[in-house]
Amino acid sequence: MSSIETFATATQLRQRLNAVRRAGGRVAFVPTMGNLHQGHLALAREARGHGDCVVASIFVNRLQFAPHEDFDRYPRTFEADRKGLESCGVEILYAPDETELYPEPQSYFVQPPAAEDLEGAHRPGFFRGVATVVLKLFNQVQPDAALFGKKDYQQLMIVQNMVRQLALPVRIVRAETVRAADGLALSSRNAYLSAAEREKAPELYQGLAEIAAALRAGNHDFPGLESIFMQKFDKNQWKVDYVAVRKQSDLQLPSESDRELVVLTAARLGTTRLIDNVEVSI
Repeated sequence: MSSIETFATATQLRQRLNAVRRAGGRVAFVPTMGNLHQGHLALAREARGHGDCVVASIFVNRLQFAPHEDFDRYPRTFEADRKGLESCGVEILYAPDETELYPEPQSYFVQPPAAEDLEGAHRPGFFRGVATVVLKLFNQVQPDAALFGKKDYQQLMIVQNMVRQLALPVRIVRAETVRAADGLALSSRNAYLSAAEREKAPELYQGLAEIAAALRAGNHDFPGLESIFMQKFDKNQWKVDYVAVRKQSDLQLPSESDRELVVLTAARLGTTRLIDNVEVSI
């Protein structure tokens, strides 16, 4: 019999977590959409250091998907996910249905700042969906700390901004990107890659690493570096949505005096869209 407790409603979950808090326990939270890979499980393991009780959620959030995107075919692997979370020491799994989080279908949170740039420019409404579901989950779980991976860098920044703007009593923990041995950032959508595409996919990280090396070497021609990247990848079977050098602090355009930067990209290989980023200190 599984030792991980699974709850489907916020009422049940809160009753259980109230008992944790009465005993003086802190709650660490890892929100996911399921179809878990080692990056997710690394977050779950890291959460052990940020709370006495670790809660993970599995909810495929319809609001994050545009009509032409892959909501219906997004893999649902609940039993494997549950076992993986249990192996990482997660005590509680929250798995609500849509009516539990969205009693009214169009109950959106306000459009968060910076939501129309980079990813937001290519996926309109995406970050509104992210902010909505994260806010609802935070209200239901009421965690002391919540863990988010740096692979989804803009998402992480928007969640941090939302927490700050709304004065939510939750500490956001930024976890490092987990990569395969060849450098490819782990993602649920990597499963969509063909064998040939999977072999080619590490080029994305390699291209970011080249920009990072140029920045460290003193090249501050940010638009020029972005243009070289675009030209190289557009000629090499990729379709680049964007590549951008930005400030780590707020994802705004950097000046030559800025020293803490991040290089972000999204590109399609075949029908699969991959995102990645590299932080750079110069």
